[in-house]
Amino acid sequence: MNTHQPDFVSVDMRGLKTPLVERAQAERVSVSVLVRRAVTRELGLGETPAQDKPDALASGSGTSIVKLSIRLTTDEADRLVAGARSAGLSRGAYLAGLIAGIPALTSGTSRVDQLAALTASNAQLSSLSRNIHALTRFLTLGNVPQALVYRDMLDKLDGDVRRHLTQAASLLADLRPRGHTAETRHRSNR
Repeated sequence: MNTHQPDFVSVDMRGLKTPLVERAQAERVSVSVLVRRAVTRELGLGETPAQDKPDALASGSGTSIVKLSIRLTTDEADRLVAGARSAGLSRGAYLAGLIAGIPALTSGTSRVDQLAALTASNAQLSSLSRNIHALTRFLTLGNVPQALVYRDMLDKLDGDVRRHLTQAASLLADLRPRGHTAETRHRSNR
């Protein structure tokens, strides 16, 4: 919640408004931010005024949430919206994921396609239990020829299971920010 009471000053720019606005647009900041920086520099304060920093809102998770306004070209904004829609995320979550360097968002691979491939692999893997049950039943009944059919199928299933686990691990790794390993996670939880 922003509890800041703004301090307004009206200034006759005497012909400097156009270059000021152009500079603010070039830097993708508001005119107010640019003016505050200049005044801070001129007064020798050396620190960015607090108003240039986003207002933090407390969230239930103990981390601060800020509302941030950014300036983008129309094309950039369209690409942000399209990327978020494609990833099935809000614009804020998508942008945060890009900033965190989450490979699933930065690689160009569709998250939806990755999840569909994993779902298909899960469906194939679900037949494993049925096949093991059938093999056990045929062995219990002493039906060796039928059991041999299932044994051959289960022998090649090892490769299928390993491919599934590799695919699942890859997808999960792609959903984690770059540079965030289990070891660094463990250290941060201490």
